[in-house]
Amino acid sequence: MKTIADNITFIKERIDKAANGRPVTLVAVTKTFSADCVREALACGVADIAESKIQEALPKFEVLSGELQHINKHFIGHLQSNKAKKAVLNFDLIQSLDSISLAKDINRHAKEINKIQKCLIELKVSSEQTKTGADEESVSAIYEYCKENCENIVIDGIMTIAPYFDDKEQVRPYFKKAFNVFTNLQKKYNDNNFKILSMGMSDDFEIAIQEGANMVRVGSAIFGERIYDKQEVLR
Repeated sequence: MKTIADNITFIKERIDKAANGRPVTLVAVTKTFSADCVREALACGVADIAESKIQEALPKFEVLSGELQHINKHFIGHLQSNKAKKAVLNFDLIQSLDSISLAKDINRHAKEINKIQKCLIELKVSSEQTKTGADEESVSAIYEYCKENCENIVIDGIMTIAPYFDDKEQVRPYFKKAFNVFTNLQKKYNDNNFKILSMGMSDDFEIAIQEGANMVRVGSAIFGERIYDKQEVLR
């Protein structure tokens, strides 16, 4: 049976091959996995982890507090306004900024603790009802609002979640669309901070990298099958 270390080594090899020399950040998606699993990933050199639920992440972060001091913690789930304060307090990068109203909340809470909160704007590239995010026009509006009104937010780029297909090649146009939105915004705003394109997960990260991703979010390919009804994620 392959270990977490084996999986990470294999994934890094696949990333390097797909990237063809470009730097790509591997974010280990640790949602539903135990603190022990996170420790194994950290021991393999993983420097970025991601969670999607505040209520699951915080107890895990407390258990791992001494081991996460130099680890980048990403929030990748849909963020409700009433959870914005806890997200600002506990995460280095919020990848799911999808509205001006949420930007207002994040900025307000960041200002309260004198923090510059890094965020990605979540772009919705498909018509799936289950997918969240802002359309292309709204992404520009959110960016411009933050630049003009949110002194405690820095927009570092965009994130997207593509639809799932059995035939992985069918996902390629969605990544192409996200890359076009990303590069158009880079050219339009000439912002040195706007440099992250976060797209691609366990099933499709190689195609995402081929289409321009410089950050991928990989969970089950590292840790194994995810059990969503697990009651206990700590050991």
